Amino acid sequence: MTTNYPARPIAPRALKELRVTDDAGRPTLPFTDPEGDAPLRCCLRRSRPGERLALVSYAPLRRWAAATGTDPGAYDEQGPVFVHADPCPGPADDGVPFTGAHRTVRRYSAEGRILGGRLVEDTSAEGFEEAFREAFDDPSVAIVHVRAVEYGCFLYEVRRS
Repeated sequence: MTTNYPARPIAPRALKELRVTDDAGRPTLPFTDPEGDAPLRCCLRRSRPGERLALVSYAPLRRWAAATGTDPGAYDEQGPVFVHADPCPGPADDGVPFTGAHRTVRRYSAEGRILGGRLVEDTSAEGFEEAFREAFDDPSVAIVHVRAVEYGCFLYEVRRS
């Protein structure tokens, strides 16, 4: 299903930086994924056994705020994300990634302030579309982060078109 609210992977420039030093200032340590199934934020798919990955600390709101000239203040969070250790082609399609599990959709204003969130209980692509539409029906919402419920990890962002 093609979405009206495209998921945005981590930007290529940020990936280049993260593959050297993560947002916590630690050097990146690549490894070979023995099992697969890690959610990759560079290409928005699950990893395959044998792929070279890196687990890095990423600050999505901080990077968005720096690009837009805002200050995320206390909402500046960083957390673990999996990426390919080497450049990859990015997402293969424009569908809704990482469906099939409960997620939260966290809303932020153009000033980088949190405006609330929502648990996505309908884990189909249509359920995510509804959550994005609901978020962007509020004119003060500029960006949303989709996060895993079980660990709270950032999965991807969706921006107002």
